[in-house]
Amino acid sequence: MSASRAGEARVVQAVHGRHERPADPAYQAGLAEELRQSYGRAGLIELYGRFAAGDGVIDTLMRKAIWQAIARSCGTGLQVAGGAGFKHPETFEIGNGVFIGAQAYIQGRFDGTCVIGDNVWIGPMAYFDARDLVIEDCVGWGPGAKVLGSSHTALPVDVPIIRTDLEIKPVRIGAWADIGTNATILPGVTIGKGAIVGAGAVVVSDVEPFSVVAGVPAKFIRWRTEADPVLDISHGGRS
Repeated sequence: MSASRAGEARVVQAVHGRHERPADPAYQAGLAEELRQSYGRAGLIELYGRFAAGDGVIDTLMRKAIWQAIARSCGTGLQVAGGAGFKHPETFEIGNGVFIGAQAYIQGRFDGTCVIGDNVWIGPMAYFDARDLVIEDCVGWGPGAKVLGSSHTALPVDVPIIRTDLEIKPVRIGAWADIGTNATILPGVTIGKGAIVGAGAVVVSDVEPFSVVAGVPAKFIRWRTEADPVLDISHGGRS
């Protein structure tokens, strides 16, 4: 029997984002630049398919280099797991120390912007409708969690909904927030700094900084501290 009794919780140190990742070696930046010059955007997307799913060292190296080559900007320390995919990556701005999990998919738009800050952890099978998306620093994004950034107007009613215009609304995820497994963030929502969104929640309206929400639709559960941090400027409050 292990030292801790069955069913007893234990607290361990987090791994991601605790320490600054070392700068990428010079050859990494050189490889990304060489790929950019040699292949162009269309060629890079085709090349990515050869390395997208593998778990080998070369696959991992090439996935990272291709993301760095094709994104609008990309910091150091990027990790891209097997099966992660993208659309319109030329609209992505990726910070330092970002992890993108297996089978995650980021769907940009040719005239959109997707900003992912430093030390963001994106879990496996996450989905970002990233037409107008900003994720600030040190956000944890649970496996299977989703952002929906647009919806069809459904007008006029005499044509199929899928053919009607898209209404794009900005989604903003504040620094330090934690988005639970399989949660869904709907268009136009802002998640405040340090907020927690429970697993499976459907978030239809803005979430206050340092609050906890859960449910369908998501509702306020409690503050993360006894005091109301929204009024505390030192914690990034509103006033």
